[in-house]
Amino acid sequence: MLHQIENEVLRVSIQEQGAELASIQHLGAGLEYLWSGDPTFWGKKSPVLFPIVGTLKENSYYFEGKKYQLPRHGFARERKFEVLEKTVDKITFSLRHDTETLKVYPFSFELRLIYRLKDAILSLEYQVLNLADSTMYASIGAHPAFKLPLVDGLAYEDYYLEFAKTENVGIYPINTEGLILSPSVPMLDNTQKLSLHKTLFYQDALVFKALASSSMSIRSAKSPHGLTMYFEGFPFFGIWAAKNADFICLEPWCGIADEADTQQDFAKKEGIFAIPGSKMTSRTWSLELF
Repeated sequence: MLHQIENEVLRVSIQEQGAELASIQHLGAGLEYLWSGDPTFWGKKSPVLFPIVGTLKENSYYFEGKKYQLPRHGFARERKFEVLEKTVDKITFSLRHDTETLKVYPFSFELRLIYRLKDAILSLEYQVLNLADSTMYASIGAHPAFKLPLVDGLAYEDYYLEFAKTENVGIYPINTEGLILSPSVPMLDNTQKLSLHKTLFYQDALVFKALASSSMSIRSAKSPHGLTMYFEGFPFFGIWAAKNADFICLEPWCGIADEADTQQDFAKKEGIFAIPGSKMTSRTWSLELF
């Protein structure tokens, strides 16, 4: 089932399946910003990455001496969420543990996704609630795909990413098993700009661990339309597109794929965060559309 929120500027649609964005429309500009989800390239649009981000070594991990299996990016994106609350410009979705999740992830949790609109800004807050008395471990991340070009008559290569701060940072390669390799390799050298072209992603995502910026924009010198993503509080970032597809994913992450030499201890996994018993943690990213 599809749910819609809107204000005088934006109209946003979200599926119950995965609580996944289905459409982001700027009413004044008459533009759709979200990728179409063409399965020829990639059938998703904005999956929620929980309770892991990326790939586990051998798709498995150990917790308190027991081995568990989880697919890439976890299971939340494949589950149906419940709508807890809905107003004209805000909607809250919820996913709770059940017998199936406990088989692969031994924690009692509630994951809430709160979509809000304010003027030309769409925000998404993740709330991860630990429903047990013992410590819970989790990661969470975003994977929204934005169509490129945004307007007719332009090409993919007419766009670039503009970082809020000057960046001097490399990317961490991903091997054929989807695992992170070290050390990093050079990418951004004293610049705020990354020109976009489809060959950037032929070797998988660009994975950053230490961006100076907490926001970045998609822009073109040939059009006034683009967007800015704000992602303070997310220590990792991925930029990705399927091979030769007309989209780009901007992915703020609290979590990251396993290193190739990991020992697979979930509580010590890079990017994992610990939530004390009966506590909640939250992260929010937002989009400003223009």
